[in-house]
Amino acid sequence: MAPSRSKPKVVDADASMSDAPEPSANRPDEMEVDDTPDFTDSDTNPNTTASSVAGDHPVDGRKKRAEANQLRRSIFGRKHDALGESKEDDSIRRFRYLLGLTDLFRHFIETNPNPKIREIMHEIDRQNEEEETKKKKKGVRQGGAATGRARRTEAEEDAELLKDERHGGSAETVFRESPGFVHGTMRDYQIAGLNWLISLHENGISGILADEMGLGKTLQTISFLGYLRHIMGINGPHLVLVPKSTLDNWRREFERWTPDVNVLVLQGAKDERHALINERLVDDGFDVCITSYEMVLREKSHLKKFAWEYIIIDEAHRIKNEESSLAQVIRLFNSRNRLLITGTPLQNNLHELWALLNFLLPDVFGDAEAFDQWFSGQGQDQEKVVEQLHKVLRPFLLRRVKADVEKSLLPKKEVNLYIGMSDMQIKWYQKILEKDIDAVNGAGGKRESKTRLLNIVMQLRKCCNHPYLFEGAEPGPPYTTDEHLVFNSGKMALLDRLLKKMQQQGSRVLIFSQMSRLLDILEDYCVFREYKYCRIDGSTAHEDRIAAIDEYNKEGSEKFIFLLTTRAGGLGINLTTADIVVLYDSDWNPQADLQAMDRAHRIGQTKQVVVYRFVTENAIEEKVLERAAQKLRLDQLVIQQGRAHPGAKGPAGKDELLSMIQHGAENVFQHKGASGLAAQGAELNDDDIEKILSKGEARTKELNAKYEKLGIDDLQKFSSESAYEWNGENFSGKKKEIGLNWINPAKRERKEQSYSVDKFYRQAIYGTTKAETKPKAPRAPKQIPVHDYQFYPPRLRELQDRETAYYRKEIGYKVPLPDGDDDNLSEREAERALDQQEIDNAAPLTEEEQEEKQKLSLQGFSDWNRRDYQQFINGSARYGRHDYDRIADEIDSKTPAEIKAYSKVFWQRYTEVADYAKSLGVIETGEERLRKTEHQRKMLRKKLQQYRVPLQQMKINYSVSTTNKKVYTEEEDRFLLVLLDKFGIDSDAIFERIRDEIRESPLFRFDWFFLSRTPVEISRRCTTLLTTIVKEFEDVHPTKSNGINGKGKREPEDEENDEDSILGMAPAKKKSKGSVKNKTLDNVKGSNKNSSVAPSSRASSVTSTASVSASKSKAKSKGKKK
Repeated sequence: MAPSRSKPKVVDADASMSDAPEPSANRPDEMEVDDTPDFTDSDTNPNTTASSVAGDHPVDGRKKRAEANQLRRSIFGRKHDALGESKEDDSIRRFRYLLGLTDLFRHFIETNPNPKIREIMHEIDRQNEEEETKKKKKGVRQGGAATGRARRTEAEEDAELLKDERHGGSAETVFRESPGFVHGTMRDYQIAGLNWLISLHENGISGILADEMGLGKTLQTISFLGYLRHIMGINGPHLVLVPKSTLDNWRREFERWTPDVNVLVLQGAKDERHALINERLVDDGFDVCITSYEMVLREKSHLKKFAWEYIIIDEAHRIKNEESSLAQVIRLFNSRNRLLITGTPLQNNLHELWALLNFLLPDVFGDAEAFDQWFSGQGQDQEKVVEQLHKVLRPFLLRRVKADVEKSLLPKKEVNLYIGMSDMQIKWYQKILEKDIDAVNGAGGKRESKTRLLNIVMQLRKCCNHPYLFEGAEPGPPYTTDEHLVFNSGKMALLDRLLKKMQQQGSRVLIFSQMSRLLDILEDYCVFREYKYCRIDGSTAHEDRIAAIDEYNKEGSEKFIFLLTTRAGGLGINLTTADIVVLYDSDWNPQADLQAMDRAHRIGQTKQVVVYRFVTENAIEEKVLERAAQKLRLDQLVIQQGRAHPGAKGPAGKDELLSMIQHGAENVFQHKGASGLAAQGAELNDDDIEKILSKGEARTKELNAKYEKLGIDDLQKFSSESAYEWNGENFSGKKKEIGLNWINPAKRERKEQSYSVDKFYRQAIYGTTKAETKPKAPRAPKQIPVHDYQFYPPRLRELQDRETAYYRKEIGYKVPLPDGDDDNLSEREAERALDQQEIDNAAPLTEEEQEEKQKLSLQGFSDWNRRDYQQFINGSARYGRHDYDRIADEIDSKTPAEIKAYSKVFWQRYTEVADYAKSLGVIETGEERLRKTEHQRKMLRKKLQQYRVPLQQMKINYSVSTTNKKVYTEEEDRFLLVLLDKFGIDSDAIFERIRDEIRESPLFRFDWFFLSRTPVEISRRCTTLLTTIVKEFEDVHPTKSNGINGKGKREPEDEENDEDSILGMAPAKKKSKGSVKNKTLDNVKGSNKNSSVAPSSRASSVTSTASVSASKSKAKSKGKKK
């Protein structure tokens, strides 16, 4: 049946009575597709068959093979036909039973578009009406007494018996103790589960066995299949789909509880599967076929031939998405009944609930939209929604928890242990945040993708686990397994102390993590501490997995630790020999963590299980844990109370991820070293461990109490609003105001460098010893950091120095001998004696001096840091010392008024700053550059104003040096000068803009040379032209020299060298006198003297013009003088 939905349709073999395969005679084409096994040998003749190998004629072999396939198809066809008839009877019995419980199911059944379903409903209604009519016809006697018992006719009795036979009139089987066909003793609640499964079967209903993990869902299922075999005479075939990791566990359980059931495990390589299919599967040589999800997808062509009695799916939440490959393929299989086994049946989503119910009963729940609309149509009446949904779930769902049914199993104790980060973790955490600081601050706008935020989250979680998960973090080569493996991670330091304690008390430990690479580190740690261990992760082979579990569980096993990944080791594994579970990190889905815990906390556990969950304090993991607690509470409300909510939480959104990343980020940037008890690293003692445990228990209770009080609507509201709440303040309205400086990156610190040659060779020969490292002199506590660029009053530094000296005197500090050579030993000893004398003679500050110190501390620029100071220097150099507005643009956190106030003090006291001459030189050089640029701008404007149409009329007086190397035409140069004036000489990206204008101008459409110039080449030419323009106006007074303003003689190459130096390039080397270039230069000079050489298009073209212009300017200047 295909539900009428806007999404892709879900086709189900059980959805329609007409979907059962037709008899073989009517469908030859269907059975020819993928149904015939291939008996050919690929290594020999492709036409070789089994019969021909045996000596039969090839034609006879093919004939026998065709006959065998035809017989097999006819057998399968008859089974499908019989199953189709029984399913029709089951549907009638099922509808009658459900409508008898509540008329609510009528709404869902009638929305099914399948005409067969409607016919069945019409028949049921007709029979009900006939019964009501018969009752009314009997009436009442005239005397008021009821009519006497009417004798039934044979036909009436036969009809009633037939009705009971067809519609479930037989009595249900109820067990009071373990059935005899089960080789063992079942617990009371497991027997109750078996009876529930039997009642479902009697009423033709498929169901969900949703007991909490560890309550024996596998045993209840096996005992039910035993009931079908021994009591009902139904041997199968049954199909059991399980995770690959639990295949062997299911086989063992069948062998243990019902060994007479013929079990086929369909798994293995292609050749092995081929043999199993040919020898056992196609010949019906089994009762139960156990296979994995992957094998169903690979061997679907063989498995869909069978008419299955039961299809059972373990960990059935795998099909909650009806559009997944597994969900679509499994719906193609024809079966009489279906059973889902899961410890987490619902993921807090109403549509996923429908997907499971649709798989179980496609004839009842056929339309997802009708299902969603019906519950959403209940309005805001929450109690009504709960009541109606509970009625829908009650017939299909059995959910019990250990606390309610398993009295012999002690409740597990969960404790969240909060630990800080080590020094290395803090540094890596800062690096990750600084790398994407704009994304961390949420200032990237709409371009911030969820994938980018998820990547940051992943990197931060890796850092919380262990910094060695990053390439290059681990010291080496050579790489050593040493104590650094422990004290470089806060979690590892805590684990190290915990394991010692657990080993002493005789416990055994399971350690879970999401990251297999972290298991590599833990494996190195176990080898280092000489702990015996086993390991399972996603890459572990099936046989190795079984061997590791058996090795750990065997009696007298010396294995102390079992390392597992949360997903790979969280399913179908019984490790009740361990009683301590360590969740090294938390999964996004809390159900995965619960599955991990229940590897130890399950039937057979004799000790109390304690679960320690490691959480990095003041970091992203706190938010991950809170989100998991929300999801767990939602799951509890849905499963335990039969409640669902269409808008429940799915994957984390961008805002929620951003909130997680920002949590604790500012605190990390403020820390200079390890945080919390992690600062002690390997020095954690038993008292520290007890503090962590007691603190963890208190915070765990607080977290649980916080969510236990919330209902589903409160959780929904909480999850959507909490992303903008922090420290009791709501930031939802301030999101747009958050800029790049909300979380400031850590200040970069200059590393101490040693440039001593003697020390370098001494270290190279003898190695570095810790004795050479001198401790820093202690400073008095609670002192104000005073930097020279903050311009505090000098008196403040004097008072603080006295305070520091007295503090060192109080703690008995001795001044060490300063570093130096033996030659000046006496001088260094004298220096140390003076410093020690100053400390010995120090006196405490008086109360008046303390008050004075407090007042002086308010007179400096305390909010200025080194970065602000450097930006102030660069801004002053770029824009001039008095352009406060533009300098403020350079400094992110300062206003023009603050810049003006600081500038005033700076120019009064700049000599107090270290290296002030360097800063002053930067500013003066920049201001000189500004003056030169402004002068060039004025000269260029003056030049252009001389002409009405500069682009056509402007004459450029080229100097000798420019004509020597000139390859640009005068038209091109005029174009460059006009654009320089248009855009502004010092505007941003001016030469890129000029290049674009050149390429767009029709004047140079075919000028390949000009079109191919790069911005760097254009800038060189513009610099040369500006120099020429300035020289033209400065050369008003005639001089005998060719220098600028007559000051000294200039070589012809100097101007080109100036051009290169402005661009930061080395000047061109001068050619030798005999070179071709110098000969050309002589020719140019000669032509300049004679003024008789005709100009050329792209060479020294304007010498005569230059001479004429020069003579005109001389005449004008003489006239002015007169």
